[in-house]
Amino acid sequence: MPGLRVARTYHSSWLAKDLIAGIVLSALLVPQGMAYAELAGLPAITGLYATVVCLLAYAAFGPSPYLVLGPDSSLGPMIAAAILPLASGDENYAISLAGMLALMVGALCVGAGAARLGFVADLISKPVRIGYLAGLAITIFIGQLPKLFGISIDAEGLFRELAAVLSNLDLTNPWTLAVGLLTLTIILGLRRKAPQWPSVLIAVLAAITLTVIFDLTTKNVDVVGVLPKGFPAPSFPSVKVSDMPLLVATALGMSLLAIGDTISTSTGFAARRGDEVDGNQELVGIGSANLLAGIFQGFPISTSGSRTAVAEQSGAKTQLTGVVAALAVLTMLLFIPGLVRNLPQSALAAIIIAAASSLVDLAALRRLWAVRREEFILASVAILGVALVGVLEGIVIAVFLSIIQFFYRAWQPHYAIMGKTPQVVGYHDVSRYPDTEQISGLLMLRWDAPIFFANANIFRKVVREQVAMTKPTPDWVLIAAEPITDVDSTAADMLVDLDLELNAAGINLIFAELKDHVREKIERYGLLDTIDHRHFYPTIEVAIEEFHHEVGKSR
Repeated sequence: MPGLRVARTYHSSWLAKDLIAGIVLSALLVPQGMAYAELAGLPAITGLYATVVCLLAYAAFGPSPYLVLGPDSSLGPMIAAAILPLASGDENYAISLAGMLALMVGALCVGAGAARLGFVADLISKPVRIGYLAGLAITIFIGQLPKLFGISIDAEGLFRELAAVLSNLDLTNPWTLAVGLLTLTIILGLRRKAPQWPSVLIAVLAAITLTVIFDLTTKNVDVVGVLPKGFPAPSFPSVKVSDMPLLVATALGMSLLAIGDTISTSTGFAARRGDEVDGNQELVGIGSANLLAGIFQGFPISTSGSRTAVAEQSGAKTQLTGVVAALAVLTMLLFIPGLVRNLPQSALAAIIIAAASSLVDLAALRRLWAVRREEFILASVAILGVALVGVLEGIVIAVFLSIIQFFYRAWQPHYAIMGKTPQVVGYHDVSRYPDTEQISGLLMLRWDAPIFFANANIFRKVVREQVAMTKPTPDWVLIAAEPITDVDSTAADMLVDLDLELNAAGINLIFAELKDHVREKIERYGLLDTIDHRHFYPTIEVAIEEFHHEVGKSR
């Protein structure tokens, strides 16, 4: 257990820094935990329950000394989309549904970590992930507008919600809006001008102060109120069997996001210190945190880059920082539950909107537009999928697009006709080097992908086309096979047919630099029964030398 290892090697010089960082972190965790709980369609108090238990669980099972877990803005809309239709206004049942979701996400993450499946986070490509998060930000922003303006609407769907807000602007509570905008301005302003300052904490204190000074509760400004005192006993959430399929599907999507967030965040922060990341143990850590959240009236949680940055900037050395922060939040729940009673709901909405703004990576979108248009299109489709179809549907679209992107690249891989250029050592793509000369009688082709069922016929088509275009007709078709990482049975049969076809035309099919494991597969498929075993060469240079020796003599 990572927590025990840290405890045995703990340095006393770290204690003061961990204590200070923990106290600073707790001040951020309270408003964010409450805000993200409401974003998930749950009572604000559940965000604090989830915060406490996930920090303690990760301190025991998580390998990173500084990673901070908790309620997350990217998971909140997914939770709400899954549980609210099933709960039908029953708050207690919504809590049970959210708890079951957390248990499912926890079990999936722990299972993935135990099975060493950390790579599943790669199922969502970066461009699609960028688009998904941007679409999520749009959804979050519009969803928080009613709270920000202090109005009530009854509408579903992005455009309907926006239209309802715009048509009811005359009902805006000016005090509610003023507090919300002030909170948002402080957070965004300090984030830009003084990022080292605790912007959320400062904004929360300002909002509470204004509420007290101007007695805003008498002006119909909704506030958090006194939180329930105490901490819930552990219990297993009870949900209807009929609700399980949707919860399972949602948990799968959340697990992908949580795994991706955790591994990318831990890797990024570890790189700053020159540390290595145990990705599988990270999954066990976040899985354990979700499991504990599920039995203490919490909901699915993930890694927070912003809160991790706060902990790091505050001098955190170990996960004792998270333990101190958890105990501070727990102390508030047990003894001073009215500490944030005067916090306006519009301030919570502002915190959520500010968090959503950080999900939009405009620089990355601009880069995709400038560098790789097809990936920008994928990102745009993901944005529209989330914004127009729905959050849950959006994650399905995101994963589907990533898989399609992968297959398209494998289906239509890059290939190159190779030749000799005087400026560069070796053999290179004739399209990249205009002065490249091809060897007469030799067609050299590099195929930059595995050959499998999806592209086997394309490979054959390319070879046929290049042979037809090469004058005079080549004696050898030399495949520079170093980039070929696999050959399946469909491709093997195609290569047999292609070899027979070329042989009938007096052309030899030759392979150079074929990887050992691919060569072994070819042997198992029986290709050497048809393709001459002498037509496999260790290097391109050796193959060309043999070409000159054999073909030169015949010419």
